[in-house]
Amino acid sequence: MRRGGPCESSGDTFGHLLERLIAGHIHGWPSDGRRSDAGPQRACRIGPVKPPFQAGGMDMDPDDKLAIFQGKGIRRIWAGGRWFFSVIDVVGILSDSVNPRDYWYRLKERDAEAGGIELSTFCRQFKMPAGDGKLRETDCADTEALFRIIQSIPSKKAEPFKRWLAKVGCERVEEIGDPQLAMKRMKAIYRAKGYSDDWIEKRSRGIAVREELTDEWRQRGILQEREFSILTAEISNATFGMTPAEYKRFKGLKHQELRDHMNDLELIFTLLGEAATTEIARNKDAQGFPQNKGAARKGGDIAGGARRRLERESGRAVPSPDNYIEISESDARKRMQDDSRPALAAIPGKKGRPAEKGDRPGEKQSSTDEQ
Repeated sequence: MRRGGPCESSGDTFGHLLERLIAGHIHGWPSDGRRSDAGPQRACRIGPVKPPFQAGGMDMDPDDKLAIFQGKGIRRIWAGGRWFFSVIDVVGILSDSVNPRDYWYRLKERDAEAGGIELSTFCRQFKMPAGDGKLRETDCADTEALFRIIQSIPSKKAEPFKRWLAKVGCERVEEIGDPQLAMKRMKAIYRAKGYSDDWIEKRSRGIAVREELTDEWRQRGILQEREFSILTAEISNATFGMTPAEYKRFKGLKHQELRDHMNDLELIFTLLGEAATTEIARNKDAQGFPQNKGAARKGGDIAGGARRRLERESGRAVPSPDNYIEISESDARKRMQDDSRPALAAIPGKKGRPAEKGDRPGEKQSSTDEQ
C-alpha cells in the first residue's frame, strides 16, 4: 500500500478535468469522439470515456503528495490496485462548504432517510494525514464510488459531473446496439491524444487479437486473473526478454497502459506472440494452466525469434525506452526514424532493459509479473 504519489502528465486527469468541468470549459463530446473545445494538448489526453478521477503515479513524491485542484489538496491512497480519494476533500470542493466533514455527515443522513441509501457502504476507511499532522481514519472512495456519491451532492459544481456520467451512459447504451461505435470512439480518443492513424490501426488489431486469445484461454480452463497475468508474462518474456512489469520499468511507466506506449514494431511483435499462442493452443488442444503456459512460451518464442532476426538485419533494437507521456506518438515516430543508434547499444543489460534469457548463462527470469 502506498500513500500519496505524483500525478503523471498523462494521467493527472483528476484535478485537471475537475477544474475544466467546474469552469464550464468541457460540456461534453460529440458522438464522433472529437473534443468540443480547443484546449491545450494536455487536455486532449482526456477522452470521453475516461473517468475524471483516474490519477496517475504511484511512488510518493515529497513535493507532490496530493491531487491538487485550485490550491486545494485531495488526499489519496493507492490500495488494491487503484486510487482511493478522501471523500471529505472532494465534497468540500464540490459543495464549497465551510465544514466539509459536517456536510458529508448530513449528506449521508439525508440519503439514508430519503431513500434508504447508505453512502458509507461505498467507502473504505484509510488512515490519512489530518490538519494536525496526525494519521486519522478517513472515508475514502474509488472512482466508481465517488461518482455515485457525487450524484447525491446538490451543487452546481457537481452538475457537470452528472451530465458527463449521463453522456457516458448514453454512449454505452449506443455501443450495445452498435458495437462498431465503441471502436470508432476509441480511435477518436487515440487521435485526440496525438497518435497516428497507422499506429491506431495496429493498436486496434492488437486489441482484437488479445481478446481472441483471452477468450481462448477461458474456454481452455484459464479463469483466474493471476493465471492470465502469468501467461501474458510468459509471452512477453519470450518475445522481448522482459515481462510486462519489467517492460514498464524499462519505459519509465507506472500506472500507464504499456501497449499505449509501444511503437509500431513493438505492437506488431506483441500481436505476433499472442496470435501464435492462440494458434498453438488450438492446434495442440491445450487444456488447463500447465499446457497453456507451454503454448504461451512457444508462441512468444516464435515472436522472439522473429524479433532477434530483424534486429540482426536492421542493426537496431525493437524494444524502445521511449514513451508517450511527454511527447506524442507522432513525434516519437519521427525521432525513431531519425535515430541511427545500433540495436545493442540502445539496450544495455543491467541499467536499461534486462538481459534476455540466455544472455547470461544459467540465469532465468521470473514470469509471474503482472501486466
